Amino acid sequence: MNFLLGFIKKSFLWSYARNTWQWDVLCVLILVFIFLTPKNWFVSGERHLPVAHQTEAVSTVRLGPEAIDYVKDRAQLEQHVRTLSAKSDARIVEVRTRQDSSGRVVGYEVDIR
Repeated sequence: MNFLLGFIKKSFLWSYARNTWQWDVLCVLILVFIFLTPKNWFVSGERHLPVAHQTEAVSTVRLGPEAIDYVKDRAQLEQHVRTLSAKSDARIVEVRTRQDSSGRVVGYEVDIR
């Protein structure tokens, strides 16, 4: 009984040296686990959808820093973008602010569809 308890304690805390047979058995068990474990054990139940484009933008319009007045009002910005792009049905998908290294706004990128 004492031998079994000592073996379990040594195995759990792994106090065996690297050149012992116990070390070799552990290495073999690790390799068996790596190569013989079924892949479906590690797959989640979620189905992965094909990767789609991140945004629905068709094109991007770049505006200078003078467009700050338009950025505050989305409807006004959308009208300005429609004028610049010559697309009367343009919709804004996303507006990104572009800054220089000092943090000053140097322009805007507007994704439209």
